[in-house]
Amino acid sequence: MSGLMQEFEQAMAQMTAPGSPFELAADGAGGRYYRHAPATLVQALDAGREHGEREFLVYEGERRSFAELFAEADALGAALQAAGVAKGDRVAIAMRNYPEWMTSFLAIIGIGAVAVPVNSWGQPADVAYAVQDSGSSFVLCDQQRYDGVAQMLEDEDIGCAIARPADAADARGLANFVDAFRGGAPRPVDIAPGDLAMIMYTSGTSGRPKGAASTHRALGQAIFNMECSAAVAAMTNGELIGAMLERGFEPTSLLAVPLFHVSGCHSQFFLNLRGGRRIVMMYKWDVDRALDYIEQERVTMVAAAPSMLLDLLESSRFAAADTSSLFSIGVGGAATPPRVASLVREQVPQNFSGTGWGMTETNAQGASMTGRAFHEKPNCAGFPHPVVQFRICDEQGAQLATGETGEIWVRSPTLAREYWNRPEATAEEFRDGWLKTGDVGYLDEEGFLFLADRAKDMVIRGGENIYPVEIENTLLEHPAVREVAVIGLPHERWGEEVAAVLHLHAGQALDAGTLTAWAKERLAGYKVPSKVFFSAQPLPRNPTNKVLKRELKARYAAQD
Repeated sequence: MSGLMQEFEQAMAQMTAPGSPFELAADGAGGRYYRHAPATLVQALDAGREHGEREFLVYEGERRSFAELFAEADALGAALQAAGVAKGDRVAIAMRNYPEWMTSFLAIIGIGAVAVPVNSWGQPADVAYAVQDSGSSFVLCDQQRYDGVAQMLEDEDIGCAIARPADAADARGLANFVDAFRGGAPRPVDIAPGDLAMIMYTSGTSGRPKGAASTHRALGQAIFNMECSAAVAAMTNGELIGAMLERGFEPTSLLAVPLFHVSGCHSQFFLNLRGGRRIVMMYKWDVDRALDYIEQERVTMVAAAPSMLLDLLESSRFAAADTSSLFSIGVGGAATPPRVASLVREQVPQNFSGTGWGMTETNAQGASMTGRAFHEKPNCAGFPHPVVQFRICDEQGAQLATGETGEIWVRSPTLAREYWNRPEATAEEFRDGWLKTGDVGYLDEEGFLFLADRAKDMVIRGGENIYPVEIENTLLEHPAVREVAVIGLPHERWGEEVAAVLHLHAGQALDAGTLTAWAKERLAGYKVPSKVFFSAQPLPRNPTNKVLKRELKARYAAQD
């Protein structure tokens, strides 16, 4: 066993032992859970009230303390109750990153209703789908989202309130909706751990999004797990933590990803609210504004998708900006490309950075690693979390041996209970307490998790399984390549052939022959793309920055 794993296991054993804050217990099915985790999400997040008048949120020149955020949430909760929203009712949040998103979420769960974060980057039909599929009786939205679904809301008699309406006098405006309840609080509601707290929709890259319905208990366990993992990371990286403390900057996160996804909601909003840490929130990703915020607000942590981090670390402004406060880079949403890891080391030499694996259905929990492990274990997704169990299975569900690549199955108290209104999908993917994730990977001899790809993205050429992420990471190392997606296109002889779609850096030139020759020096012959396409536009992505490969396959299969 490596020293890295020994340190991790010793620290984890200490943190989860009987009598410890993160003491583990076992259920009747052999699963593990935290004995002292918050019983409900309300209990977990109400810890934020203890931070009082300390500054919590910075947004476009606006500043809110913890107390102010909770006061707004309490008033909105009372207004929702007065509008007829009751325990168990679904309430959709359909808006971009605004402070009102956060107050809406707190208000909804605080009255025992079920929060439904809606993908607010999609088309009106996408917003309408989530509202209708969830059976939401009320929608808290911004003006743009309202304009897209106004007729549907009227036709189906769904209540709404509009954050930051175009006309401040609009009676449907959120400020007017709440006005009579300012300074008040909602009526108390009994909330049990098994009650639903949230329906969060999957990214839907391969079909209609599914609503992952999670209980208060699952979310309380998820928050506690993130805190336990952070504590163990600190224990095993004492020198780095000491260096961070010596700098003296107040812990501050740049929230640059959407709140309607677990990476923004769970990993940043929930944890920072509970832990008393500042958030600087962006309406949407813009690398120049991000650098301004890092400099002006002394941001210490940025967590984002790999493509966003490439924007940041490759920016011509990065060297000139004062980024001395920046200490932690969190890579989420996809496996960490080697280029991102090398840029982190180059641009932020002393850093407490990390990566991990999780998904909507696991409430962002699975595996993670931070600090030395991030740099010493390249291409790894991390240590399995203490309440998460993995098994790697073949297509029939049989468990594979250590080191063999297959589909990742996971068991955890943080799992969603079901897919809302999708009994067939629930039965197919949730099996005897285990979730078939659709991700492909393996566990090495020490138990570290490595990701290969999504099962649906795998290319099968002549019976050979080819994982696009390996090829993508290799091609991304070419200095001219800004973005790359590897897809399988139909082939008469081989079944599928490997194709690469590339978007180049501005001012760069590259032809297919040059790229293919470059790839042949670095990849096995059968992995070298036989088709190369160049896109003048950035590759299409969903709101969580995942490339829409289905769209690319349709486009380039038609061109072939």
